[in-house]
Amino acid sequence: MAKAARRSAADAADRRPALEDREAFGTGVTVTALPPAERVSLRAPADSVASLSRALGVTLPQKPKTSAAKGSRIALWLGPDEWLVMDEAGADLLADCARARQLHSAVDISHRNVAISVTGPAAESCVNAGCPQDLSLAAFPVGACSRTVLGKAEIVLYRTAADAFRVECWRSFSDYVFTFLGEAARDAAA
Repeated sequence: MAKAARRSAADAADRRPALEDREAFGTGVTVTALPPAERVSLRAPADSVASLSRALGVTLPQKPKTSAAKGSRIALWLGPDEWLVMDEAGADLLADCARARQLHSAVDISHRNVAISVTGPAAESCVNAGCPQDLSLAAFPVGACSRTVLGKAEIVLYRTAADAFRVECWRSFSDYVFTFLGEAARDAAA
């Protein structure tokens, strides 16, 4: 009931997406704001992983830089006991987590985070303009994810295809991150 009340209050505020309709282009790269998604910051000990995986319908990854996806649901490994779980279809992740009877902490961060898509043959170069990680396919293959930085902002980076990335950042940094990626996309064209 508390979540329903929170959603009603959020809906009443008529919150606009932070990067509504924003796009940037460069030769071989497109930067686009992604639609809103449900997100949960999940913390749990190893003993709880199986129960949470069943409740969420996706196996929580156990190795660094890995992810798992099933349908519209994605689970990204962020640490030994930490995941970012997203559902692009808007399913109630907190309700699913509540079905797990094992110890865990699940916090709805749907309105805190914003997602940006970086796609095209120059996507890797665009992201690497501000991210110090080795993003080559050998070091950061499809499905890889990590908490890292882009310029001066913390991001969660997820490689969705050989030439595509999903950049998750806090709403308050979204304009900076999008602008940075847009400039990098234009520089890739130079």
